[in-house]
Amino acid sequence: MCSVGVDGFQMVEAFLAAVEVDVLIAATDQDHRTETRRGGIRNFLDVAEIRNLAGSHKVRNLVEEILGPQARVVRGILFDKTAEANWKVPWHQDVTIAVRDRVEAEGFGPWSVKAGIVHVQPPAAVMERMISLRFHLDDCPEENGALRVISRSHVNGKLGELEVQAIAQRADAVVCAMKRGGLLIMRPLLIHASSASTNPAHRRVIHLDFAAAALPDGMEWA
Repeated sequence: MCSVGVDGFQMVEAFLAAVEVDVLIAATDQDHRTETRRGGIRNFLDVAEIRNLAGSHKVRNLVEEILGPQARVVRGILFDKTAEANWKVPWHQDVTIAVRDRVEAEGFGPWSVKAGIVHVQPPAAVMERMISLRFHLDDCPEENGALRVISRSHVNGKLGELEVQAIAQRADAVVCAMKRGGLLIMRPLLIHASSASTNPAHRRVIHLDFAAAALPDGMEWA
């Protein structure tokens, strides 16, 4: 996966077979948490089919090629843009992690709680040893809120908001339009954004974070 190391992202078409996508869609349909009506579900690793996906041989082989054998899945989220839940996300980096409890440690903060789970911003070194996998359960063309990324922007480390916006304004964005079953691999510190859908239909994306870094002072991944 050389382009992930250089560009910070890579698109893999048809990573999931049609039957695998059907199983995952059925799992999302059976989950009746109220978040599904608001565009997604946090803590999605609670679902057995999602844990099975994260632990499958082809996912593990991919992750270990990038992060090494010590990598583990640390977070799962479902995103779903529809006519009832349609939003845009401005240019940003992913800079928070989910942990079991609040443990004060140097370089960690600020803290927040999302869907009952403690989140914190760690030092950049932690984010640099992570990878995010985005599995597309529906076709996701540009008009349906496909992710846009700034190639190689992850090499700048963890940036302030004004720095992120300045880079985004002068750089050419890549639109990561994906077909059903496609996989987008990306570094969390890659600058990215998405527009609201202009033709809203289901845009179900399973987002899994993997990490190879150990956390300090007894802090544990959620």
